[in-house]
Amino acid sequence: MTWIPEVASNLASKVDGVLLLITLMSLVFFILITVVLVYFAIKYRRKSEDEETPYITGSEPLEIIWTVIPSILLIVLFVYGYVVFKDMRTPPKDAVEISVQGKQWLWTFDYYNGKKTINELYVQYNRPVRLVMEAQDVLHSFFVPAFRVKQDLVPGRYTQLWFTPTKIGTFDIFCAEYCGTGHSAMLGKVIVLSPEAYEIWEKGVKVDEGVGVASLPPAELGAKIYKEKGCNACHSLDGSKIVGPSFKGIFGHPVELQDGSTVDVDENYIRQSILEPQAQVVKGFAPVMPSFKGILSDEDVTALVAYIKTLK
Repeated sequence: MTWIPEVASNLASKVDGVLLLITLMSLVFFILITVVLVYFAIKYRRKSEDEETPYITGSEPLEIIWTVIPSILLIVLFVYGYVVFKDMRTPPKDAVEISVQGKQWLWTFDYYNGKKTINELYVQYNRPVRLVMEAQDVLHSFFVPAFRVKQDLVPGRYTQLWFTPTKIGTFDIFCAEYCGTGHSAMLGKVIVLSPEAYEIWEKGVKVDEGVGVASLPPAELGAKIYKEKGCNACHSLDGSKIVGPSFKGIFGHPVELQDGSTVDVDENYIRQSILEPQAQVVKGFAPVMPSFKGILSDEDVTALVAYIKTLK
């Protein structure tokens, strides 16, 4: 296990370089100042009650040295940091543009080819990506440690960041801005595919980076989707009320809707709640759930239904 996240983008090593330089300079001056401080405290300590402190007039050469050298170092840090910052804020013209929305408590991604995913950002290895981002409710912050990129999402305006993935694999996305009770569950993944695998994904074929999804029993697949698609941020499994109703013991029981009517929670109700969440909203909950139509396949919806049935 390394003491820093792995380097998985073109910007990561540049950011690490700035941080390393600042850390080394701070460490050198900390040691230097501490050693000099201890030396002077011992050498010039008062040795007797009658000893008088000598009058010190100062030293122009010394004052020039401790003014000029730190100034030069600060200029070096500024120039180095500015060059890296400019690189981080200037995406190449051929970067693939993907729209990102942050909402309580999940990430949605809209692609140039009409695809849409939730909590899973699919990108191609060694191909620059520009993310155009917005928040739909409160402040969020899109943070990928392995890429060393982080950018706040602000309601009412667009922000951006870019990167070029340099490793194939799956990397964590965090929200780095406290955004409410489900903040810690607002997790996602950047899935970096090889050019061949990305081409397959672009054509609509499901690509799985881990265990073969198709080989899982429906309920196990549903449990996997429950975590990966952000359902756990709004629907608990222990009966506690979050943003949406708890899944515990809900199947087969009636629920009261906002219009005062009741409906039995069966397969059709769950399916409609996933694909058309505003159609029948449970009383006491706000109509804030996004639609998963076009995001979850029929197989995924069936798997979620199977999983919810198991939650007694």
